[in-house]
Amino acid sequence: MEKKIIIGIDVGISTTKIVGINQEGAVISPMRITAADPITSLYGAFGKYLHENKISLDEVEHIKLTGVGSAYINENIYGRPTSKAEEFIADGLGARYESNLDRMMVVSMGTGTSLVQCVGDDIRHIGGIGIGGGTLAGLCRIMLQTDDMRQVVALATEGNIYNINLFIKDICAKPLPGLPMSATASLFSNAKANASREDIAIGLIYMVLQAIGSSSILSSLNTGIRDFVMIGNLTLLPQCREVYPSMEKLYNVRFRIPKYSEFCTAIGAALSYLREKNKAEIRDKKVVSGVCGS
Repeated sequence: MEKKIIIGIDVGISTTKIVGINQEGAVISPMRITAADPITSLYGAFGKYLHENKISLDEVEHIKLTGVGSAYINENIYGRPTSKAEEFIADGLGARYESNLDRMMVVSMGTGTSLVQCVGDDIRHIGGIGIGGGTLAGLCRIMLQTDDMRQVVALATEGNIYNINLFIKDICAKPLPGLPMSATASLFSNAKANASREDIAIGLIYMVLQAIGSSSILSSLNTGIRDFVMIGNLTLLPQCREVYPSMEKLYNVRFRIPKYSEFCTAIGAALSYLREKNKAEIRDKKVVSGVCGS
């Protein structure tokens, strides 16, 4: 019997992420493609993905689209059955798959940041903030004259965050209740007018990451949730490994960045099809059982 593959595609405005899920639920070779527009990006990603993984069109059982760019697609892709997944549900399913957690807050760090609460099968979008990768790129264009993240990260590795941020140790002789001397008191308060590009770069990255982390923690108040699964492109910033461990210690929480953090939404899109398929099969069995028992 020919094996069937479910394709999940997270379509952005210029970047598309694509994964395959086999019938056993295993992820196959995540891939990302960048192009000038979502249609080109989608079709380019799909064609390249099938070619590089030696998957024929006949092996594709279903294509599940999500992401802002999916609004531009209203037809079956190359004749294969195609439908759309709600992005926040895809976020939750993908993060749950990758983290093996049933109770968590999913922090989708995209252009902005969305927050999705997951408790078992209850997956719901609870809000978000307009701070994310788009914020970082825009501020870098203004202050560093570049939005090339590779260049910004290279600059940041040479920067000194103590030349930019104000810390508790800078304003207090001893720690405050719940706030160690190393805690940030104020972002950019220590910056000088002639701050170096390197210091500005590390300051901007820390500002965006800390704002997202603090908002995530506040979103979970009174829920008992202590696990935050970070997904999206910003999770690839090496500074995540500096910012979030210190916040974990300060607030007694856990920030988790899964292996395929960048592809969680695409993974979740494919999984949403399998979830819908399983529910349909259960309903069909109940109908058949009811008919046979009547």
